Amino acid sequence: MRKILLPILIVAATLLIIARLFYLQILDDSYIKKSDNNAIKIKYEYPERGYIYDRNGKLLVANQPSYDIMVTPREMKDLDTLQLCELLNIDRDYFNKRLEKARVYSPRLPSVFLPQLSKKEFAAFQEKIRRFKGFDIVKRSLRDYQTTAGANVFGYIQQVNDAIIKRDHYYKSGDLIGRQGVEQMYEDVLRGTKGVKYVQKDRFNREIGSFKDGIYDTIAVQGKDITLSLDGELQKYGEALMFEKRGGIVAIEPRTGEILALVTAPSYDPALLVGRERSKNYTALYNDSISKPLYDRGLLAEYAPGSPFKILTGLVALQEEVIDENSTFVCHHGFSYGRGAFMRCHDSGTNRLHEGIYKSCNTYFGNAFRLTIDKYPKAEYGVAAWSSHLKSFGLGDFLGYDLPPGKKGLIPTPKFYKRFYPNGGWSGSTIISNSIGQGEVLMTPIQLANMMATVANKGYYFTPHMIKKIEGQQLDKKFTTKHVTTIDKQYFQPVIDGLFDVYNLGTASRLRVEGIEICGKTGTAENFMKIAGKRTQLDDHSIFVAFAPRDNPKIAIAVFVENGYWGARWAGPITSLMIEKYLKGNTDSQKAREEYIMTNGLKATYEKYLSGQPFLINQGR
Repeated sequence: MRKILLPILIVAATLLIIARLFYLQILDDSYIKKSDNNAIKIKYEYPERGYIYDRNGKLLVANQPSYDIMVTPREMKDLDTLQLCELLNIDRDYFNKRLEKARVYSPRLPSVFLPQLSKKEFAAFQEKIRRFKGFDIVKRSLRDYQTTAGANVFGYIQQVNDAIIKRDHYYKSGDLIGRQGVEQMYEDVLRGTKGVKYVQKDRFNREIGSFKDGIYDTIAVQGKDITLSLDGELQKYGEALMFEKRGGIVAIEPRTGEILALVTAPSYDPALLVGRERSKNYTALYNDSISKPLYDRGLLAEYAPGSPFKILTGLVALQEEVIDENSTFVCHHGFSYGRGAFMRCHDSGTNRLHEGIYKSCNTYFGNAFRLTIDKYPKAEYGVAAWSSHLKSFGLGDFLGYDLPPGKKGLIPTPKFYKRFYPNGGWSGSTIISNSIGQGEVLMTPIQLANMMATVANKGYYFTPHMIKKIEGQQLDKKFTTKHVTTIDKQYFQPVIDGLFDVYNLGTASRLRVEGIEICGKTGTAENFMKIAGKRTQLDDHSIFVAFAPRDNPKIAIAVFVENGYWGARWAGPITSLMIEKYLKGNTDSQKAREEYIMTNGLKATYEKYLSGQPFLINQGR
């Protein structure tokens, strides 16, 4: 055995070497390409990005041609720098900076020298391009927006930076990539595939034809079109209603979780971030620290939810069986708790759950919350049960929607309160403000809208999402998976009945819409801010949540207007208008209200804050 082992090893090693040599020399000619690199020029053909449509098939985002001047530093010869600068309308300083950046990237590979020429600039340069060795033109496509609305939904495209190039070798210097919105989330779908051409050069660096008859060449493949769940007209209408206001509007189709509108205010025209002025315009938007147009309030802003949170307080109390729909509590314009503490209320009298909802009675829900927590032998057990129910609505965590930004909000847990009360001594009364959405609880507008979609569905929701269809692809299963809450279906109907009477008998009775049965809830959230190191109370936020119609709901919505005083003043009317617009396609029954909302805002209030004038504190429900 020992005698034949060595020959066997020698033969095996020889066969492996021969096989490897055969592969390298006959089958794999990548090394030929590398050795011929100096005589080969690589040209990329850039595809058009996929088009973006709204749920009704309306084109929202298309493409327009753009031309980049590329430079390959090593190929530059006998350059008339002055003539080039005059032709391109640039100065010598710009020329030097761009050339140095190109050399750092690669002396042998092309990189962008001057991006996004117009057709006129392209034509002028193309006529004289032969005079400028080392310079070339690459055609790309930029976005062409067919609407002035939805900038926060679409996002924008920009040139890749060095970090992206190092992370993903698909991208080269000068390539474009989607940032923010659906442009970022669906970049792999929208970008398409670049085409590559290998061009042979002679010893004088002249192009003489395709390398190896083009066997390595590939054609560009256009990006796939996508259809959003967004209703383009509703989005545009919502942005118009937020004239001179700050806040967010989120509308969802309950039975699917599709986002119908995602409005942030103030916003901007998406066309501002296209073309040669993109960088300057982005800088101006970014530096606007007052209006924050790049800050998506619908997804990022965490607010105290105010009275709409009473919906959840009631549902949890029903599930925990500490109340039923006939349980009554007596209100004397407020709720007394703790050591002489008092939670003021606009209501009085004896209320059941039904009246508690449509009258927005703080006393009713303060009692319901306290009974929920005190049902357990320790407050921490009660809070654990309470927070568990709330988290089943998707609260206190990311919802998982298909847009980049987002905030979790806050649903307090026993661990949260133990940090503030390390020695114990806290109870349901200590944290009673949570019962009316004024405690430690924080929610984003999209979480409020999803909460209403869940109530409309009587206990379940689908992950909110912006995508409706991708050309030739199936949607992610997470958008069609039902999430069921810990609240039994039977407990939703009495709450829905109360929400219906908010519009008939309660705090939104003046906001009814002819022919549409709406279930909703007004809200007013106290608003505090540190000014000069002092905690100062500012004007309350205006909140409204709703769904419609009452039976077979087609839209659930949350509207949040910063410093809007009370729910029925700004957020309520906007909600009624949005619902009628979506369900009827017009707002014929509310023309006077529509005109007022679209021509009046809170500019004076916001300017008052900036000027340091005394603050007007408004209380509402």
